[in-house]
Amino acid sequence: MANATETKFGDPATRLAQTDCWTLLLRPKQPTLGSMVLVCREPVQAFADVSAKAFVEMQGVVRSIEVALRHFVGYERINYLMLMMVDPDVHFHVIPRYDGVRMFEGVAFPDAGWPGLPALDAAVSLDAAMIAKLSAVLRGAQQRTAP
Repeated sequence: MANATETKFGDPATRLAQTDCWTLLLRPKQPTLGSMVLVCREPVQAFADVSAKAFVEMQGVVRSIEVALRHFVGYERINYLMLMMVDPDVHFHVIPRYDGVRMFEGVAFPDAGWPGLPALDAAVSLDAAMIAKLSAVLRGAQQRTAP
């Protein structure tokens, strides 16, 4: 069963991958193309409380994320933001970073914060059709790189 953070970020419609301990979701508001949310499925609200099993799984999930996004977006850097101010479940916002703009389905996705902090407020909000298209592409990329 999805926790509150998974549900807030659109699970199951935005789900890209899932392991025993982690759910990877497309971020419906894209500060950069390919932005995701990695949510711990364990009932923990402190990073120190994540199980050893989840830490081991996380390495494979992160590797898969980075390979998939490198091929899809061609990022120059990647940011993992653990903000947890509004959504208390352990989770990371995964923001691929690049100089300039990336295009998908005729929509421009600039990295408005490059080369500084990610500009989360300048995110492109996706409608349901774009969520479905981008999720399908990223889900396929994740499946090809899954551990």
